[in-house]
Amino acid sequence: MVKKGIILGHEVSSKGIQVDKAKVEVIAKLPKPNCIKNIRSFLGHVRFYRRSIKKFCKVVKPLTNLLVKNVPFYFDDGCLKAWRG
Repeated sequence: MVKKGIILGHEVSSKGIQVDKAKVEVIAKLPKPNCIKNIRSFLGHVRFYRRSIKKFCKVVKPLTNLLVKNVPFYFDDGCLKAWRG
């Protein structure tokens, strides 16, 4: 029987279910967003792992604030901190 495997981006083993490290590295290497479309794309990628990220809502709040209608797009250090974790 298989002792360890990757299923839908999660590593399943005798230790339990963990996030696949390769997927995390890909997300960490994404470039900084330069428009709202890129923020939506990033949030879409990260939402898949929301159960594995502590205080997910608090971490992505600065990014979701940039999606509010009629708010100028200004990517500052607060967003950068949320972006890089």
